[in-house]
Amino acid sequence: MKRNRPIDLTFGAVFVCLMAIGANIAVWFPMLAIPIGGASVPLSLQTFFATLAGLMLGKRLGSMAMLTYIAVGAAGVPVFANMQAGPMALITPTGGFILSFVFVAFVTGVIAERSRKPSAPIYTAASLFGLAANYGIGVTYMYIAMNTWLSLGITYSAAWAGMIPFLLKDTGLACLAAIFMVTLSRRMPSRWLSMQHQLPIER
Repeated sequence: MKRNRPIDLTFGAVFVCLMAIGANIAVWFPMLAIPIGGASVPLSLQTFFATLAGLMLGKRLGSMAMLTYIAVGAAGVPVFANMQAGPMALITPTGGFILSFVFVAFVTGVIAERSRKPSAPIYTAASLFGLAANYGIGVTYMYIAMNTWLSLGITYSAAWAGMIPFLLKDTGLACLAAIFMVTLSRRMPSRWLSMQHQLPIER
């Protein structure tokens, strides 16, 4: 089993903090909340940071950072959207999106790691596949929640229709994450990148 280095733990902790900040942007800027079905759903940067975690840290460390974020929130630290915390936040209609961040980082990291020469197209494809995991899990979970313990009786297509504004926003942010990672990879030490993504070290 690969042992985590201090720099791995540091970067993982940074992404836990970034997820907490990204989840609560609308707390400081209330105009970033969109009304859906009588409820106000805040815009967030969580998908952006989860995607970037997979691109930058790889599938193992990226998904571990997301698991840590979820564990911290479930333990009672208010790091979820609207400063929520506790295990009950995971069974709300949007709880599936929180759980999906682990898969976002994992899927994104898998694709990024398998490319021996990371590039904008590779990072973009990885980001979009991660986004597909995010919404595939999140919307399905929301549909099940609304039709079971909330007894709202919505259709699956209606659940997707309500998420279109967020999907458009996160698609743009996924592409932005890919562009950001391309720029970052040119500035990051090649030895660190090679260990994270299992690439040969350039000499």
